[in-house]
Amino acid sequence: MRLSFFALLLSCTGFRQAIAVTVYGQTPLGQTASGTSSATASAQTTYAAYNDTLIAPPSVPHPGPATAFTLNIQYTNTSVSGLGVPVHGSFWGFSIEMSVMNQVVGHNSTNLQPPFLNLISNLVQRGGTVYIRSGGNTQDYAYMVSELPNYRCISKQGQSTENPTDTPAVIYTEDFFYMLANVSSLVDVKWFLGIPFNDTDWRLAIAEYGEVILGDHLVGFQAGNEPDLYVGHGHRPQGWGPANYTQEFGELISALEDVPTLSVQHRLVGPSIATGDWTPEDVWNTGFQTKYRNYLYALAVEHYPDDNCAAMYGTDAAARIPEEIFHNYLNHTAPISFLSLYMNSSALAQSLGLPFYMLETNTASCGGFYGVSDSFGAALWALDLGLQMAYSNFTGGLLHVGGQNVFYNPFTPPPASMSAYSEFTVGTVFYSTVILAETLGSSGTAQVYDLLGNNASIYTPQYAIYEQGTLAKVVLFNYITDSSGASDYVATISPQGSNVPSSVRVKYFSSASVSNKQDVTWAGQSFGAALEVDGILRGDLNITQIPCDTTANTCAIPVHAPAFALVFMTDSGDDYLTDEKSLSALSTFATSVTTDARNTATVAEEVLATSNGMTGKDFEFDASTSEGSVSSGGVESTSTVGRIGAWVVGLSVVIVLCT
Repeated sequence: MRLSFFALLLSCTGFRQAIAVTVYGQTPLGQTASGTSSATASAQTTYAAYNDTLIAPPSVPHPGPATAFTLNIQYTNTSVSGLGVPVHGSFWGFSIEMSVMNQVVGHNSTNLQPPFLNLISNLVQRGGTVYIRSGGNTQDYAYMVSELPNYRCISKQGQSTENPTDTPAVIYTEDFFYMLANVSSLVDVKWFLGIPFNDTDWRLAIAEYGEVILGDHLVGFQAGNEPDLYVGHGHRPQGWGPANYTQEFGELISALEDVPTLSVQHRLVGPSIATGDWTPEDVWNTGFQTKYRNYLYALAVEHYPDDNCAAMYGTDAAARIPEEIFHNYLNHTAPISFLSLYMNSSALAQSLGLPFYMLETNTASCGGFYGVSDSFGAALWALDLGLQMAYSNFTGGLLHVGGQNVFYNPFTPPPASMSAYSEFTVGTVFYSTVILAETLGSSGTAQVYDLLGNNASIYTPQYAIYEQGTLAKVVLFNYITDSSGASDYVATISPQGSNVPSSVRVKYFSSASVSNKQDVTWAGQSFGAALEVDGILRGDLNITQIPCDTTANTCAIPVHAPAFALVFMTDSGDDYLTDEKSLSALSTFATSVTTDARNTATVAEEVLATSNGMTGKDFEFDASTSEGSVSSGGVESTSTVGRIGAWVVGLSVVIVLCT
């Protein structure tokens, strides 16, 4: 539904119940911006999130894969050996750095970002519950305070935490949890939170308030973020290792059990190592998983296939050249090799009856690569990785979301108080999350099988998707960029043990090149250009109907180079994905909202426009978790920001009184 008005009821004593929420902070409907702000121009030319560098695609491989091949696919899952475990369409979620939650999600519990809600709504409608982690490097240095200026629920204070991204400490208020709860009251989001693990003087406020306020919307608590890097980052002394982590995990459990309001069993997530200085097996060898089985919600790891730390932060390692590594992401070997580190661990999790998560990943740590992480090729890689993870018995994965100064964000809020109501920027990998949600569906029965057809060509991978035990969809990739058409192919699908329908519907994820960033469409639709996204797909829905040969029992599916094709093998259960009227009825959140200026605080517009999380003179308005960001400016023009009080919302008035 499209919200015509919002209401928020807050109790001023004790814990408040999150019922509904006021969403605001956008230009009213019918009001337009005048001129182009210097902040917008600065964002487009300064921040990594808006970098428009294009890298030439790799050359067409010679010899190339066959351009016509047949896929003989078993119709029932009982005839297939090696299927992945059943998964939900919500397989890809997000790991949002805690320090940027007030930029991405909202300023506080009464000031949420409508584009963020709309983006998440796309996923909920296709795949069900979306899983989001609020954490990262910043969670380990998080402190709770009673209040912050200007009714903010999160701020950052300058403190060296001795990690490569020079992440400052985060301070937060009780209202942070109400912000998360109000998001969950509008869109179906469940949250992972992180208990600070920087030392063993445990700060348990995140657990105490999170459990009481979020209730069933809380999934679990991460205990330690990449602990295998703690020694290198100066968080633990030399010699501290997997056995020490396992011991401290137990000490945390003891501390949590001393809090009468907490339910500790089946709540914790670990070990969340980066597979840097330790392997998962190093942790399993300590007995971690059996000793704490009854306290674990899930086993988890974090990993990136590469890193850009040398270029971004001047480490001693040789800088990676994006033009030289782009091809690494454009083949089926990439996800298989990436996940080979975790096959033992996924089997271990299955044997224990525990979920297994990739709790943080993306194209490359330290912000990704220009021209690579925000390309159509990266979106194909993220789709292939997600499907390969599901095939490899992962429960789900979370794509990292950082500040303005990273290349790989699935979505990025504006760097300033923008006047246009549709103001987010969507990265290409967000399309991957939407498409994977459609591919796996909301039944919770989807099982993925890597077909390895076309002589297992690394450039044309294919997957079969089974739902309710039968073949529901087929996925086809083409990683090659070739404008001549010579690398286009036709895959002939032949279900074994069932008849083909008279025709099948196909949705294509398309772009002219793996290098493209903006000219990308999913079934003819896109979210829009940088700084112009309100979270709603735009354009005419384009579904291709392809007739099948019922005599030969085959369906021939053309796939351009490059492209991704999702073939619907049945007519039931997913009509809303291929019917424009149904898709247009998805829940959306109006962005025609503003505040009553008489009840707002003010902040210098240029501070909001250029503060990015490093050395701004006022850390309250910083937004990045990485050093090297643009510092705050000093222009005195002002822009209104949110405050708990009386608000004018569109054409209706919402009153929130808490005095």
